[in-house]
Amino acid sequence: MQFLLTAVNARYIHSNPALYSLRAYAGEALKPYIALAEYTINNRMEEILGDLYKRKPDVIGFSCYIWNIGMIRELVRELPKVLPKTDIWLGGPEVSFESGKLLLELPMVKGIMAGEGEETFKELLSFYACRSGEGILCRYQRMEDIPGLVLRQGKTAERELLEMDRLPFPYDELKDLKNRIIYYEASRGCPFGCSYCLSACERKVRLRSTDKVKKELQFFLEKKAPQVKFIDRTFNCSRTHAMEIWQYIKEHDNGVTNFHFEIAADIMDEGELALLKSLRPGLVQLEIGVQSTNGQTLKEINRSTDIRKIASVTKALRQGKNIHIHLDLIAGLPFEGYESFIRSFDEVYAMKPQQLQLGFLKVLKGTPLWEKADMYGIVCQDKPPYEALYTKWISYGEILKLKQVEEMVELYYNSNQFVSTLPVLEKLFAGPFAMFEKLADFYEGKGYFTNAPARGYRYQILLEFAISRAPEAEELYRELLTYDYYLRENAKSRPVFSRELSAWREDIWRFYQKEEREPEFLKAYGNYHARQTMKMTHMDVFFYPVWEEEKSGGWVRREKPGYVLFDYGERDAITGQAATLVVMKEDK
Repeated sequence: MQFLLTAVNARYIHSNPALYSLRAYAGEALKPYIALAEYTINNRMEEILGDLYKRKPDVIGFSCYIWNIGMIRELVRELPKVLPKTDIWLGGPEVSFESGKLLLELPMVKGIMAGEGEETFKELLSFYACRSGEGILCRYQRMEDIPGLVLRQGKTAERELLEMDRLPFPYDELKDLKNRIIYYEASRGCPFGCSYCLSACERKVRLRSTDKVKKELQFFLEKKAPQVKFIDRTFNCSRTHAMEIWQYIKEHDNGVTNFHFEIAADIMDEGELALLKSLRPGLVQLEIGVQSTNGQTLKEINRSTDIRKIASVTKALRQGKNIHIHLDLIAGLPFEGYESFIRSFDEVYAMKPQQLQLGFLKVLKGTPLWEKADMYGIVCQDKPPYEALYTKWISYGEILKLKQVEEMVELYYNSNQFVSTLPVLEKLFAGPFAMFEKLADFYEGKGYFTNAPARGYRYQILLEFAISRAPEAEELYRELLTYDYYLRENAKSRPVFSRELSAWREDIWRFYQKEEREPEFLKAYGNYHARQTMKMTHMDVFFYPVWEEEKSGGWVRREKPGYVLFDYGERDAITGQAATLVVMKEDK
C-alpha cells in the first residue's frame, strides 16, 4: 500500500514543509507506506499526470495553496481516468474552508484533511494500511470517526492542535540542500489578528523549544543550505525566543547560509537591534509588513502598528549595513483609496528598504475580511489568488495603474540596479510614487509593457525618460547610469549610453601598470599581470562626483574628471555592488 503525498511548488528550489512534516510525524512504522512527489507550477499538467500514473499509488494527497490549486483541480479531474482505483485527498489552507462546497465541485475527491494535518494524516494512513492487511494497528475502525476530516457525509470531530515539540524534525532525509530554499517553522499561530490573514483564525502562539530549534538549525548549517526561510507569522512575538535563536545563528554562522524572518518591527527593543546589527552582513534578512500608513485602515483591519517606530527601527537596521530589509504594502485595503495609497507608498519608500513589495489584497477564505467583503464593497477574482479588483475606495482602473507602478518598482527599485540614478531623478517629481507613476506612463506610451525590454536595455529606457524630463541634465544622467551599470556589471562591452573612454585609456593603463609594480589599491590582485587585473576590475571616468551623495544644491560639473575603480572581487554582501574607490580624483 502506498500513500503518495504530492506538492506542486512555486519553484524548483522551494521545499514543501507540509509534505516533509506529515511524513516525519507518521513515524517509522508507517514511513514505508509513504512516498513523496514534488513538482512545480511550471511543469505541464500532462507531465505531472504521466508521472503520477507511473507511480500508481493506492492513495494520493495534494498539498493545496492559492498558487497551485488551479493546477491541482485540473489534475484531480483527470486522475480517475488513468488511475480509477486511487483515492484522492486534499489538504492545506486553500481547501480547509468551504470544504463541503469543494467536494461537490470535485466528486472524484474522497475527502479533505482540514486544518493542521500531522495527526489527521497519521490516523488516516493507519486506517488505509490496516484495511489493506498490512498488519498495522488502527485506532479507528471507520473513516468517519477520524477527527479533522471533511467527508461527503459531513465533517468529523474537530482536531486538537499539537504542541510544537511533538513535531519531529521534517528534513532528516533531505540530502541535497545546497540548491534549495528550505522552509522552517519555530512557531505556529500569531498574537495579532490582522483581518486579511489566515492567522487571525488562530490567535494562540505555539513555540518550539529553543533547544530543538538550535539542534535543527545546526543540520542546515552543516549542510550549508543557501537559505532557510522561517515561516513563522511573527518571529519576534516572543523576544526571548527570538533573541536566543538569533544569538545561536550568530555563534554558529557558517559564512554561507542566510536566514529569512518575518518580524514586527514596532515591538523590537534596543537589545534586539544591537544583536541584529552585530551579525555578519548577509547572514539575516528581515521582512516587515507595514501594509499601510493610513491610521483608519490599520484600525479597520485590526492591525495595531506604530509607523514611527517601524521607521525608526528600519533606519537603525539600515545603518548597520548588514541586513537586507524587505517592507510590504497592500493595495486594496478598507479606507485606502488611490491618494491614500500614494501617501503610504511615499512614507514607506522614505524608509529606504532594499526591497519594497507593492502587493495587492487577496481575499482569503476563512479570514475576517473575507466575511466582511460585501460590507467593504470588495469585488475580487473568483479564482485564486482571489485578488481584489476594486473596493468602495479604489477603482479597477486605479488598481490597474498600481499594477503598472508595481512593475516599475520591481524593475527599477527592487533590482537594486539604479541606486545612484533614482534618488537624483526623484527630485524632478512631487515624490517617489509620482516618479514611478510617470515612468509607467512612459513605458505604456512606448509599448514596453507588451514588449518587455531586456535587462540591459532598461538603463537606456531610464535615460530616455530622464532626458524627457530634464534634457539639460543629459550628461549627468549618462554618468549616473554608467556608474550604476558598472556597480553591478563587469561588462565586456561598453554600454551605448556611456561616453567613449579613448581619451583616457593611457591614464587608465598607467594606473594598472603601476599597480602591478607597486600594489596600493589592488593588493588582492598581486599575482596577476596588469592586463589580467583590468579584466577583473573596471576603471571609468566621471565629470560629476556621482560616487558621492548628492547635495541639496545639486552637483557641479568638474573641468577635470575623477577616476573610479570598480573592484568585483569585493562585493557588498547585501546589495551585490562592487567595491569602489576614487583613485585619481582631481578637483576642478
